[in-house]
Amino acid sequence: MSERAPSARTEKKRMGFFERYLSVWVVLCIAAGTAIGWYAPGVADTLSRYTYAEISMPIAVLIWLMIFPMMLQIDFAAIRRVGERRNGLVVTTVVNWLIKPFSMFGVAYLFFNVIFVDLITPELAQQYLAGAVLLGAAPCTAMVFVWSYLADGDPAYTLVQVAVNDLIMLVAFVPIVSLLLGIGGIPVPWDTMALSVGLFVVVPLVAGWFTRKRLIATKGLPWFESSFLPRFGPVTIIALLATLVTIFIFQGEIIVNNPLHIGLIAIPLIIQTYFIFAIAYGWAYLWKIEFKVAAPGGFIGASNFFELAVAVAIALFGLTSGAALATVVGVLVEVPVMLSLVWIAKKTRDRVERRSGELELAAEGRAV
Repeated sequence: MSERAPSARTEKKRMGFFERYLSVWVVLCIAAGTAIGWYAPGVADTLSRYTYAEISMPIAVLIWLMIFPMMLQIDFAAIRRVGERRNGLVVTTVVNWLIKPFSMFGVAYLFFNVIFVDLITPELAQQYLAGAVLLGAAPCTAMVFVWSYLADGDPAYTLVQVAVNDLIMLVAFVPIVSLLLGIGGIPVPWDTMALSVGLFVVVPLVAGWFTRKRLIATKGLPWFESSFLPRFGPVTIIALLATLVTIFIFQGEIIVNNPLHIGLIAIPLIIQTYFIFAIAYGWAYLWKIEFKVAAPGGFIGASNFFELAVAVAIALFGLTSGAALATVVGVLVEVPVMLSLVWIAKKTRDRVERRSGELELAAEGRAV
């Protein structure tokens, strides 16, 4: 049985209660973790005992629970359709891998090392820069299906874009992050970076691909989408929220003593998100790419695979690091900012469709 892209109805079902109010839950988890870290510092001491090769085992389990359900959703058979509507794929790929990581580095460096130079220490500036780079080098993998659905994007083509993006990530993430962190004067052990990508991308990706392939072969795609995937619906979000609580248990003292830093980190991340969306969506508009392809292409570049960024930040720099904090702030700003971009895309839909000729084609079809 051949696979197909998730339907709009399927995507709506997947966006449950936790997903719709993710920003609210993130704020609550930050508050809970900060309070625990401040009032019960012994909890952080206990959790810090369970580490292996500088990787926190409780966090590793939670991150695996975050990423595996998302990998189940990716149909890599969609790669066979890579030749369809190539312009949309070119925009997505170039923006994700040749523009976004470097613009993130530039924006973050400007704010943390120049504009905010009197507000944060050089050590924290380096850590925040590292977290921003990790976010910039990890384009969105799963949540883009939600943004695409909300903007009425083409789910089949979104699937192609995500599948290609994930394959590129396997080979490009480590070199790009290492290059940019090296430019920023931040030492990065290649072995730890490779281990992190192996643990948090390769293993869940292979496990998700194998599980998906076997279950669809034995049970069929309708059963897989309607019965199996919904069981994992809340798992990713719950694991993410548990990870946030754990991280902020370690960050409690820093947050209480420096609450301003959350806002300082958020500013360049928000600016970068709108900037990248403008490049991708604007390029698609100039190239006369149809709206259902242009909008998801902009969302993939603008949003981040923050689960991977959080995992690698913890593995490289530790739970108490500024890098880990920066990636978590990325989670905090992601949902409201992306919802605003969905609104922008919908408001400009007619203009994009007129330029691409979609409205004229639709009118001709009705006339016939």
